[in-house]
Amino acid sequence: MRHRVAGRQLGRTSQHRLAMRRNLVASLIQHETISTTIEKAKEVKSFAERIITLAKKGTLAARRRAIALLGNRDIIDYEDNKPVKKGTIIGKLFSEIGPRYLDRPGGYTRIVRLSLRRLGDNGQLALLQLVGKEEGAKKETKAAKKKRSRKKAKQPVEVKKDAEVKSAAETNQNR
Repeated sequence: MRHRVAGRQLGRTSQHRLAMRRNLVASLIQHETISTTIEKAKEVKSFAERIITLAKKGTLAARRRAIALLGNRDIIDYEDNKPVKKGTIIGKLFSEIGPRYLDRPGGYTRIVRLSLRRLGDNGQLALLQLVGKEEGAKKETKAAKKKRSRKKAKQPVEVKKDAEVKSAAETNQNR
């Protein structure tokens, strides 16, 4: 019996689970959103949050701890069918992702359930995403809308004033 034994086995050995967890979190850091099964996403979420909390500290000890937990693989993109190194996972984690969440006390990831099922085993799919990039864009658009609406509201008032001044000037000239 598995009474009070934490974590899911996911039908894998412990070494395979560790490797899968590291690979999923590294892909999450690289792409900032990944598609996987709900069970895997729930299992990986806490590990990803722990790694991001290390990145928020930004110290050398935290960087070494993150390398020990995650590894430090390269980020490689293909340009003109040639592989180009864009940096490392730990570099992106500590330079981009960690500073993004400095004012956030936790909850760096979200799980969005998809209606799709996996073709082979009919497993329920989900998106595991980093929170924050979308919210910043929404806030900027709301602020931009407010500025636009203020400008639009002010312009007709000014036009009315100009029209009143012109009509007053015309009436004075006619007298």
